[in-house]
Amino acid sequence: MKTLYLECNMGAAGDMLTAALLELTGDRQRFVDRMNTIGLPNVKVIAEDSVKCGITGTHMRVLVDGAEEEPADTEPGHGHHHHEEDHQENHGHDHGHHHHTSVNDINEVINNLEVSERVKADARAVYHIIAEAESSVHGRPVTEIHFHEVGTMDAVADVVAVCLLMEMLSPEQVIASPVHTGSGQVRCAHGILPVPAPATALILRGIPAYGGAVKGELCTPTGAALLKHFVSRFGERPVMTVEAIGYGMGKKDFEQANCVRAFLGECEGGRETVTKLECNLDDMTGEDIGFAMEQLFAEGAYDVYTQPVGMKKNRPGILLSVICPTGEADRFAEVMMKHTTTLGIRRQDMNRYVLRRKIETVETVYGEIRVKRASGMNVERAKPEYDDIAALAIKNGVSVSAIRAAVRK
Repeated sequence: MKTLYLECNMGAAGDMLTAALLELTGDRQRFVDRMNTIGLPNVKVIAEDSVKCGITGTHMRVLVDGAEEEPADTEPGHGHHHHEEDHQENHGHDHGHHHHTSVNDINEVINNLEVSERVKADARAVYHIIAEAESSVHGRPVTEIHFHEVGTMDAVADVVAVCLLMEMLSPEQVIASPVHTGSGQVRCAHGILPVPAPATALILRGIPAYGGAVKGELCTPTGAALLKHFVSRFGERPVMTVEAIGYGMGKKDFEQANCVRAFLGECEGGRETVTKLECNLDDMTGEDIGFAMEQLFAEGAYDVYTQPVGMKKNRPGILLSVICPTGEADRFAEVMMKHTTTLGIRRQDMNRYVLRRKIETVETVYGEIRVKRASGMNVERAKPEYDDIAALAIKNGVSVSAIRAAVRK
């Protein structure tokens, strides 16, 4: 199975991910030429050699009206926290005609690009993730979130470039390491914010991440959103036969090489290791077992299910099974001990085959719906999220089948 592995030991930013993937293509200039002719307004993309800690890689520069965006922060980092307008008031280079653009404006820019529909859909979905996070942080609806034009075009170029490269490389699965966010603080117009910045922290929910000793913003909202959209799972690099390695360099210099490293190669099937934890219960009520299951799902279990079993002394009982990440099996065993009456838990490590999964947002006449897409192992399928379908059916006073039909259109 064609596998892309992203090593995010120094975080992730849009320019670093672009540069790392670009090196995997084997023809840097051809891609740069294409990026500069797809119709990004007033944008020019440049790829240049960069050396960090003696390692040669690629650094991407994005010029908007001939100027490169300056970092908004004063702390070390990638200098790409350039989203919601309030972060932008201290950039110090207003060209006199820049205005703030809405999510709809960005979608319009994306829709007018000379790229495939798949690239446009991916780019819109990534921006939707960013806008939702900013909306939550600032307590305003997504429709009211505005981006600063210079920062926006810089970020749009990064997002579209990564989506275009993903289409060109066409991996069947994308895996990434846990994400190093950096630590300390970052300065913006509001004052001093903690790292990861609030929007980045929201986007990284459900993704393994850590702070580490490096001071500064290593993972940006753009980088986090791109990882969230494309990566199907996070963990160690699997056993794979590597065909190409790419180094995407950041702007800043640290004691360790400031880069995203990308590996492209073949991996056996779509396999990953999981752990099954089981216990037999004959002295708990249905309500209490239901509560235990809810807590296990809330902790991030892949699956939790029950089966009726016959136990000693001819007692009817329940077999509780939990599928979880192998590296977190001990933690899930503790949750099982806490919320059930069991005195012992059986553990079994096993492999499972998985399809690459991602969620896209689809616009229908009734409203937006998330669609879960799965692919790999010569299979491709899509399924709209039931919760979204049910919510829109109630809101619009129509049947769930009417909503499903609208999604298919």
